[in-house]
Formats: sequence, C-alpha cells, structure tokens
Amino acid sequence: MNTPPVILSLETATIGGSICVARGADALATREGDSKVSHSNSLLSDINECLKHAGLRLSDVDLFACASGPGSFTGLRIGIATLKALAATLGRPCAGVPTLNAIAQSAGESNASIALLPAGRGEVFAQMFSVSADELVELDSAAHLSPQKLIERYQGFPNIVWTGPGALVHRALLQDYAEQHGVSFVERTEQTGIDSTGWQIAQPESSLAQNVSVLALRMFLAGQLQTAESLRAKYVRPSDAEINQAWQ
Repeated sequence: MNTPPVILSLETATIGGSICVARGADALATREGDSKVSHSNSLLSDINECLKHAGLRLSDVDLFACASGPGSFTGLRIGIATLKALAATLGRPCAGVPTLNAIAQSAGESNASIALLPAGRGEVFAQMFSVSADELVELDSAAHLSPQKLIERYQGFPNIVWTGPGALVHRALLQDYAEQHGVSFVERTEQTGIDSTGWQIAQPESSLAQNVSVLALRMFLAGQLQTAESLRAKYVRPSDAEINQAWQ
C-alpha cells in the first residue's frame, strides 16, 4: 500500500475511553467517551460519528487498532470484541496496543516514563519506558502494584516522568516521597526537555486512542499486525471472579 492506511483506533480500557480515525500519522477525527455511559451502549454510535466527522465509511478502514490492556475488564472485552467483529467482517488486520504503552507515548519524549493506570482497590498497573520521536522501548514488565510497592520499585530512579490517570490518583504520594528525599517534583510541560532532571508529572491525554493509533501505525509499517482471531487482551492480573474462584 503506497498511500497511508486509514486507522480506526479504540481505547476502552479506561472509564470514558476514546476513538480516533487517522490517515497514517494524521488524526482526522477523535471522540471522547462519556464516563457515565457504558461502552456497550455508546461504542458503535461513537464509531459512526467519528467516521462521519472524518468523511469516511467503515469500509474505508485499512487497520483496526485498540488498547489491549491492562484496564477495565468489562471495557476491554467490549472494545476488543467490537474490534474483532468489525475486522473479521471486513477482512482487515488488527493491532493490539498495550494500554500502558499508549499512556507512555502520550507524555512525549523521555528517558524514563512510568505509565500508571488505576487497577482498583487503590492499586495500579505500572510500567517503565523510554520514549523517543520514533521509538518506544519497554524498560521493565507491566506489573500490578500497591502504592507502597510502586514506590519501592522506582524509588532508585532520580529522573522520572510519571504519566497516566494513575499518576494523578497518586500524585500526593509521589510528591510527598520526592520532597522527603530531596527530589524535585514539577509539572511536565511541552517545553520540558528529554534530559530534564527530577520527578515530573504529566497531565493525562484526553484522547488516548490517538496514541494507540500512532503505535498501531508503527506496527503496520513494521509488518507486526494481528488477525481478528489472534487479537487477545492483556489483563496483567486475574479478574475478581478468577481470584474468588481460586479461593473456593
């Protein structure tokens, strides 16, 4: 394909979620979900509205992409099932982008970004990345951590960009630890350089699906796509139902 692919990307790992329609690296339309409405009630209509705003039809989509987890179990299942159905019906490839990768991408270039996503019960999903203009590198594995374990895991790193909804939830904890140990703690801005020192906190991206699209395009160009049948969720931790079953 000589022309850039049309990408429909979904992010249903978070409460509100988002949708993006892009042609290559150019976002044509984005739509944020309503945190008060279930993805099952709004996702298809939101997809239609996003495509309409972009001036495209569903049959114009070349690649279907989604945040593949971790995140809300219900949200992930709805998003992935919808994506698989659309891709299978049209015979198009898929790209499953880990949610934490998209969160790290959203904060911009950094030698050490830690993507945080709430995991319930005050805990978080966490993973460290380095982010450059054209590459995102996983520096450790995604983990399900308590706030205390989060600090223990990353306290030895003097220069960190904390990003994602989980970073805002635990901002006070992160800031208190930094201040108690003589580490600067500042807001990350567009002017913050990649070599900036101390701990920085980035504002979360409202349309995470756009970052899913960016990473899906890289997978497309590298020939690392999936079929609808092979696309799977990345939960990181077992569901509550699975945990309860294990104790019975």
